[in-house]
Amino acid sequence: MIQDRTFGSRLLSSVNFILLMIISLATVLPFLHVVAGSLTTSAEMAAKKFIIFPSDISFEAYRFVFSTGTIFRSIMVSVSVTLLGTAFSMLITSLMAYGLSRKDLDGRRTIMFLVVFTMLFQGGLIPTFLVVKELHLIDTYAALVLPLTVSAFNMIILRNFFQNIPEGLEESAKIDGCSDFGILFRIVLPLSMPAIATISLFYAVTYWNTYLNAILYLNDSSMWPIQVLLRQIVVLASGLDYSSSLDGAVPPPDQAVKMAVIVVATLPILAVYPFLQKHFAKGALLGSMKG
Repeated sequence: MIQDRTFGSRLLSSVNFILLMIISLATVLPFLHVVAGSLTTSAEMAAKKFIIFPSDISFEAYRFVFSTGTIFRSIMVSVSVTLLGTAFSMLITSLMAYGLSRKDLDGRRTIMFLVVFTMLFQGGLIPTFLVVKELHLIDTYAALVLPLTVSAFNMIILRNFFQNIPEGLEESAKIDGCSDFGILFRIVLPLSMPAIATISLFYAVTYWNTYLNAILYLNDSSMWPIQVLLRQIVVLASGLDYSSSLDGAVPPPDQAVKMAVIVVATLPILAVYPFLQKHFAKGALLGSMKG
């Protein structure tokens, strides 16, 4: 028979519950404020400092954000760069992580040292720009992908995950005549879906939030991803004249526009997370257990 919980355990559970609720509210409330602020009218935005439930719903901020004809092109640019960049990064990262996870690889420790070294010391902004320029990648979408292809942190997480796979499976596959690529794509990767989903999400967030590289390497405004265009919209909204308007309409407040921009920039990548959530925690934990 299961004994009744002691007073101490019940008290500890209650304290944990209260602390977790406070942390959850501290995390959720700012985002709810941003969403509510993007749907708030000018009068309510001026009257209240913190809004969770707007009295009157207004979509003027979103109409202003989507009023430019290039925003849908920028969204397609960001979606394309995110999908292709994530796929390419996962391919290169998986190949590198699998090779470094093999104990019989010559020079494995030296290569791992060089990988970890890049996490501590990097070339810097100007040398990176010069490399991209010399490779003739300016004003190409490759400039948004190639500099971010492999993350040392993501590669190490994936490598550690690969090391947890029993060696007997690979030995059996080799006996059956399977090549190293066959072992990777037919055995290792299917067994590593939690880690693959986790690292894919990391890469997807990185590519979706690409801003600095686009500013540095893309001079053609028609090639800008959504993050750069949204920044231009925020700058434009900050210069609006709220005292008068040619057609008599009151433009949305710049604060509401900024919040709408945050929602537009966050919602697409946030919608992907629920599909990967079941793999996320497991992949991150298992990939960090073994060094």
